[in-house]
Amino acid sequence: MKITNIEVYPVWGGFRNFLFVVVDTDQGYHGVGEAGITGRELAVIGAIEHFKPLLIGENPFRIEHIWQKLFRGGFFPAQRILTAAISAIDIALWDIKGKALGVPIYELLGGLARDKVVCYPHNRGHATEVGPLVDSCLQTKAEGWKYVRFGLPEDGKVLEPRQAVLTAIKQLHAVRDAVGDDIEICFDVHTRLDLPDAVWLCQEAEAVRPYFMEDPLRSENPDSFKTLRTRTTVPLAAGEQFSSKWEFRQLIEEEWIDYVRIDLCIAGGFTEARKIAGWAETHYIKLAVHNPLGPISSAACLQLNLASPLVGVQEQPRKTGTVLTDVVPVQPKWEDGYLLPPTLPGLGVIFDREAAKAHPMQMAELPHLQRLDGSVTNW
Repeated sequence: MKITNIEVYPVWGGFRNFLFVVVDTDQGYHGVGEAGITGRELAVIGAIEHFKPLLIGENPFRIEHIWQKLFRGGFFPAQRILTAAISAIDIALWDIKGKALGVPIYELLGGLARDKVVCYPHNRGHATEVGPLVDSCLQTKAEGWKYVRFGLPEDGKVLEPRQAVLTAIKQLHAVRDAVGDDIEICFDVHTRLDLPDAVWLCQEAEAVRPYFMEDPLRSENPDSFKTLRTRTTVPLAAGEQFSSKWEFRQLIEEEWIDYVRIDLCIAGGFTEARKIAGWAETHYIKLAVHNPLGPISSAACLQLNLASPLVGVQEQPRKTGTVLTDVVPVQPKWEDGYLLPPTLPGLGVIFDREAAKAHPMQMAELPHLQRLDGSVTNW
């Protein structure tokens, strides 16, 4: 079997873009993947165009070889934009292999380690209101989700750390009082705080027993987690911005986090994610995969989690089967807060190329935030 073509499908989903990649073979099998790095789709598409000549004619079953070739073959080690492109291709290759062998990808990864995967949704993003957030969390609970998730609040285009932390503390207590003790709370700082404010927020959050505090610090300097880890007892989750096992190294080896936030569509697809997952397992760090993307990402995350022995929760912004249902008419099944194992081979989804073409990408920039003095802060 040989790779014959690679097609890119940047799709507008009505509220954001999704970037899908299809790999074709000479035996009729094709695989689909998804790339991360939202808001920089054109850069990822350019990377895939560079990779195309390297892939045509390759055996799609040689997944590790292809991964190494794409990651190391350009002399400069791949990061983010390039690894997002590699991720989409890698996921598509595993999809091909599963289809050709007639089994779901989780069978290729060792078989089912669990019967279903628990998920958390998104509740009103990073809004400052308390009442509407509580209502959203109560609705989530009523629908059957076992988790709620919200994040460090912003006021329009302004995020002033002290004000944001004070509001977040009120929100955390209000949500815990409303949903009770049987619902887990995931709180996303979104890399928006520096160490002093992160310590303050995490210490204040201890009383509401969050499932984890996500990305409490910026990711460029993992050493800062060393200080934070010793100053709070709340579980910490990080890693969604990392693009390879090497970036995860220190956080895992030093056991500064409790949940590893692998993004399969940025960190190198299944090939790299399974290595990071195994490494995290040796330190009893659970998976909490980062999945803010589309139905292909959701399916890929599910396949990894189904075959992994140490899993906490899967990010799932919304129920499957509610976004791009014409482009991906067959998606994993959501039931009572869980995703269930698919039975179709490969990723277990169906991708409609013609439907994808009917939703062309629209140029869209992510939001930008600043502090009261006009300085830039992380969104």
